[in-house]
Amino acid sequence: MKKTLLRGLFNVLPLVLSIWLFWSLFESLDEVGSFLFGLVHITELFKGAGFLLILTLLFIAGLLFSVSPIAWLYDFVIRQLMRFPFFKTVYSSINDIASLMSSDNKNKSQQTVLVHQANNTYVVGFIMSNDTPEPLTNALPDGDWVPVLFPLSYQIAGITTLVKREDLTVVDWSFEDAMRYNLTAGISVSAKEGKEKEQQITDHAINEPK
Repeated sequence: MKKTLLRGLFNVLPLVLSIWLFWSLFESLDEVGSFLFGLVHITELFKGAGFLLILTLLFIAGLLFSVSPIAWLYDFVIRQLMRFPFFKTVYSSINDIASLMSSDNKNKSQQTVLVHQANNTYVVGFIMSNDTPEPLTNALPDGDWVPVLFPLSYQIAGITTLVKREDLTVVDWSFEDAMRYNLTAGISVSAKEGKEKEQQITDHAINEPK
């Protein structure tokens, strides 16, 4: 009884939480869009009209940013705003995260690596850049130092450490798969292998001669 209940909980919970998160995002964007409609005195709206407005505006923005004059004007405005230290810190952090998550990200320096520890264990990390700021290189001993990110499992957090390139073992593993492995402490891979094994057993049972 207990195992059956837990099995149902662990299978249904991810789906419920995912739906809840997407619904919360939908509600938030719908409210913003409804507010924009209200600015032009449009109040009789169907559910989701605000959400569709936001999607339309984002699509139009994507088209506009493909036009050189618009992209140049946007970059000019951002450069002026970057003169303010607090804005620069916040914007740069958010922009870096967005660029990292973007499918258009062409940065090939995000290599998956292993770093050997003193107790003969290894930590999975990621080379985030091939360039180290000059103030750091001047303070560090001679060597080819690179920033390596070590994400923390089940947390939106991590530690950036400067490591000599010669001490890194490069792994032929995609950034997305390795990051998922790190964030879930390897459970995502174990679950995938378990489902594949279960599918193999099911297929064998179906195809087995009676």
